[in-house]
Amino acid sequence: MIDKSPRPRAFRLDDHRVAVDDGPSPLAPLATIMTQRDPTPVERDAPLDVVEREVEAAQRAGLAKRRRFKLATIAWVGFGGLVSLAVGLWIDSLIEALFARAQSLGAIAIAFAVLLVVGAVGLLAREFVAVARQRRIAELHAALARARADDDRDAARGLVARLAALYLHRPETARARAEVEEARRAVVDGRDLVDVAERALLLPIDRKVRAEIAIAARRVSMVTAVSPRAILDLLFVAAQVVRLTRRIAELYGGRPGLFGFFALLRSIGAHLAITGGMAVGDSLVQQVVGHGVASRISARLGEGVLNGLLTARVGLSAMAVCRPAPFEVDKPPGVAEVAPFLFRKSKTE
Repeated sequence: MIDKSPRPRAFRLDDHRVAVDDGPSPLAPLATIMTQRDPTPVERDAPLDVVEREVEAAQRAGLAKRRRFKLATIAWVGFGGLVSLAVGLWIDSLIEALFARAQSLGAIAIAFAVLLVVGAVGLLAREFVAVARQRRIAELHAALARARADDDRDAARGLVARLAALYLHRPETARARAEVEEARRAVVDGRDLVDVAERALLLPIDRKVRAEIAIAARRVSMVTAVSPRAILDLLFVAAQVVRLTRRIAELYGGRPGLFGFFALLRSIGAHLAITGGMAVGDSLVQQVVGHGVASRISARLGEGVLNGLLTARVGLSAMAVCRPAPFEVDKPPGVAEVAPFLFRKSKTE
């Protein structure tokens, strides 16, 4: 007959002796059965990685509400109010003049004014929605990092569902979302569930983001190397940085408008400041001069390489602050990984 009684999960052998007949036996230790409910307890309040803390600090710096009014802010508010009043008075006088000329022209002017107001209100609402969406992505990033560090299964299930909801409008993520949903319903630890979601949803997007950074760095390095004017270099680099930043945010699920883009730029600037600016592993001089670039290429080509490094570094900071989950399955890429053509050694070395 098979014994189906529950078995203990752990036991311990003590050094006490069992009494046999009238005296203790030197060969028979006392076996004490100990029930252990959680043989591998979860370590709570696990410290987050230093890199993750830097990213979260940069995200908070970009999305922090400005509560103190500076003199420059007051001046810009006053200037904007005056410009708005001037435009309003001009529109009012224009409508009156059109009514004085013909009733139909006045009616058309009023219709256009209504369209202008509706469009302006819609744009303003879209800006607020974009900033709120960007704030939710930053909060999701921090919450996923904490849930993984704590191995919190319940929190991870809800957060992973929110992560998958960011990509509902993308048909190419259907299989990945199905895989994440299957993992949510299974008995999976919180840490493993977050890793499954990152591997299925974010790693394919990471590859696209790396390709975008590489293309932008290559384009900037080539164009600025042959550009005849420094002002053209500056304008082209600025345009490429703006385009790259918006593209990275869109790939990760954000839709930054004007205000959201400014907040994103603040986050990127804070991340660059926290992580050391142009530091990309070793010092910039070691990476460029160490490969013999400065002694073999012209000054213009050297400027192109530096501009490409700057573009790649800004793209990596945008990748860090726009990503809705921390890097756990894969390590954060470096400049030499996304733009290896900037570090290629000469064949004569």
